[in-house]
Amino acid sequence: MKTLPWRALITWLLAAFFLLGGTLNVFASPEILADYARWGYPAGFHLVTGLLEWSAALLILLRRTRFLGGLLGAAIMGAAALTVLLHGEFAHAVPPLIVMSLSLLTAMIWRADRLSTGFRLGG
Repeated sequence: MKTLPWRALITWLLAAFFLLGGTLNVFASPEILADYARWGYPAGFHLVTGLLEWSAALLILLRRTRFLGGLLGAAIMGAAALTVLLHGEFAHAVPPLIVMSLSLLTAMIWRADRLSTGFRLGG
């Protein structure tokens, strides 16, 4: 019996999440635009968010940049959680906090794997 490739599964799910999230932000619906306005972000900030999410997806998919992708994804989700928490939308903070945790886990696993094989970040 084969074991579930959970590392690959988490990697692909995270990349898919950020790809979808980026797409929903770049091509934002009126409801999403209203959320950004309600939270006090300037017009067009949804594009910045979407492009960062697309970048995180790409970095996570590429083995060599997975650590940075995980950190970027965690930062994006940390900002999302902080935004909704500061606006009293406590239940909406749970999904970003879960994705932030998975992003950090991905970065930590990548880093541990690289260190155990003698690979050094940046070299």
